[in-house]
Amino acid sequence: MPTFMRAVLVREPGGPEQLLLGEAERPEPASDELLVKVAATAVNRADTLQRQGKYPPPKGASPLLGLEMAGEVVAVGAAVTRHQVGDRVFGLLPGGGYAEYAVIHEQMALPMPDEWSYAEAAAVPEVFLTAFQALMWLGELQAGEQVLIHAGASGVGTAAIQLAKAMEATVLVTASAGKHALCRELGADHTIDYQQGPFAPEVQQRTGGRGVDLIVDFIAAPYFSQNISLLKTDGRLVLLATLGGGKVDELDLRTVLSRRLSIKGSTLRARSRAYQIRLTEAFQEFAFNRLREGQLRPVIDRVLPWSQAAEAHRLMEANENAGKIILSIEE
Repeated sequence: MPTFMRAVLVREPGGPEQLLLGEAERPEPASDELLVKVAATAVNRADTLQRQGKYPPPKGASPLLGLEMAGEVVAVGAAVTRHQVGDRVFGLLPGGGYAEYAVIHEQMALPMPDEWSYAEAAAVPEVFLTAFQALMWLGELQAGEQVLIHAGASGVGTAAIQLAKAMEATVLVTASAGKHALCRELGADHTIDYQQGPFAPEVQQRTGGRGVDLIVDFIAAPYFSQNISLLKTDGRLVLLATLGGGKVDELDLRTVLSRRLSIKGSTLRARSRAYQIRLTEAFQEFAFNRLREGQLRPVIDRVLPWSQAAEAHRLMEANENAGKIILSIEE
């Protein structure tokens, strides 16, 4: 097997035009890892930030872009017991998905259902694990509660809508009007056009003035005051990104105290491998049969060859996608 492989490289930090197909050293699996020939990967916001030089990979992770992959196992470490050469697997990575080969811990690799394409499998790990963590582990969502999901047509948003409905919650989402139909198709009970002004009044109207139990947000600063105003007593706000900015000018902390609010933040990529393994196993137990039976499904906006990685990044940064943008690794 060659010691080098093709991979998407970043010439220097900057715009999408800095991406190019080149060569990188092929990784070697550790004793508890699999070497996977990658068939498909997917684009995430973290990839665009890393390309800009704003989000370096965790210590020890591959410097290549790509937080998820689907492919075929071509070699296994000496201590591997769960998988064998020839298995089709998919899973979450700390980096390295934009390449012909990637390594993954055997407990992070999920078996692909026979009927799935590699593109479908590659569309699952990052968004579904992020959404599952936000709703169940951080947000502690319970049946009968109401959850507001911002960016409902994003990759994580489309996963979160489906998971929240599987958890028997009432789902409200914000999204541009053109993406409302998709959100409702996935199970959203109420859709709100954030481009038409503040979303809080409509959320209050849709909830009879009671507000919501949980909010999952990626925008941060511009939405923070409205989010706090919408939370019921013992409500929870889970922040997953700061796409709109990270600094809030003014906040009346008395609201947080009087309503016993919880505010949590999380970046999944920086979590320990042990945490990610536990999360993967919990997600598999909750969701795998639902995914296999079609009760949950990955939402794919489009599939592009990895030679068009720059275009894929441009589309994501322009918010032109609804669901995942997949990169197919060409032979």
